[in-house]
Amino acid sequence: MSTPVSSACPACGTVSTGRFCEQCGTALSGPSCAGCGAGLTPGARFCHRCGRPVDGAATDWRRERLPWFVAGILIISGLSWIAFKGINRNAPGAPDMANVGSAGSQQGAPAAGGPPDISTMSPAERFNRLYDRIMRAASAGNTAEARQFLPMALMAYSQLDTLNADLRYHAAVLNIEGERYPAALAIADTILRENPNHLFAYLIRAETADHQGDAAAARAARQAFDSVYAAEITRTDRPEYAEHKAVIEQFKASTP
Repeated sequence: MSTPVSSACPACGTVSTGRFCEQCGTALSGPSCAGCGAGLTPGARFCHRCGRPVDGAATDWRRERLPWFVAGILIISGLSWIAFKGINRNAPGAPDMANVGSAGSQQGAPAAGGPPDISTMSPAERFNRLYDRIMRAASAGNTAEARQFLPMALMAYSQLDTLNADLRYHAAVLNIEGERYPAALAIADTILRENPNHLFAYLIRAETADHQGDAAAARAARQAFDSVYAAEITRTDRPEYAEHKAVIEQFKASTP
């Protein structure tokens, strides 16, 4: 006869045996992910490995995130207006740095003399605009601004109906920038599951390992990248390689 296993309740901390807390009734063991089979923490809404919503979590989460999404739009619009007024007061004719590319080149680009209106953009356009802003801030060493807009960008990413390797890669870069390393690695796993041998997954793994100071994991990621590079880089069905050619070639030069 096996000895009952005791565990602390994730809700109230009471040590109990069995499947439910003796004090508050909370489940003591979580379910398994329906997508990848990974064990889930009790109360988890999303799988920590592949990002799949736990049954019943997606609907509740979408309902809860609406007010935050609306608040995010209002905050961004306000900040953009302040930035626009400041830029035009101090440097007449200077472009609004919140805009990517030439004026009017995207849906939601501002009319002459007005701030950008991201409320008219599609979720993909909002995500790309915020991603660009965060990367500009990070490149300039403005960590505070990058961290300020990071939650908004990840919220915009969560609104996307369709994801591809390119969008996932950008989300992983943002998670690394925000030191959300498990989330970045989960994205790398998802990319490989949907696109075997995709170079972006190894870029993400190596960059995450570098930030964490894990030399062994970084070396393994670079070796895996190098082993598939020749076959992958010539694929015509992955245009994202051409769009990120500079990053890929720089990473290739750093492999052993």
